[in-house]
Amino acid sequence: MDLKTTAAIFGTVFLAELGDKTQLATVLFASNKQNTALAVFFAAAAALVASTAIAVVAGSALSNYVNTRHLSIVAGIGFIVIGAWTLWGALRGS
Repeated sequence: MDLKTTAAIFGTVFLAELGDKTQLATVLFASNKQNTALAVFFAAAAALVASTAIAVVAGSALSNYVNTRHLSIVAGIGFIVIGAWTLWGALRGS
């Protein structure tokens, strides 16, 4: 894998993770004085590695059966639907 591809993947995933529910949950765990920062870091890192491993295995398997362009379209539609749902809830005041 080349540096450009690695940087693109890192940047995309890093930006997607900023401010999401996972990060907020990790902040809450770290703010609890009963949890050490190191324990929270290692547990959260292990969880992210495990979920990423599942995504990589699933993506690799799906690419054998489904055109990656179609997967990108479905993912894009999913993001739009989630964004619209979030916006709708915010506008309704929920």
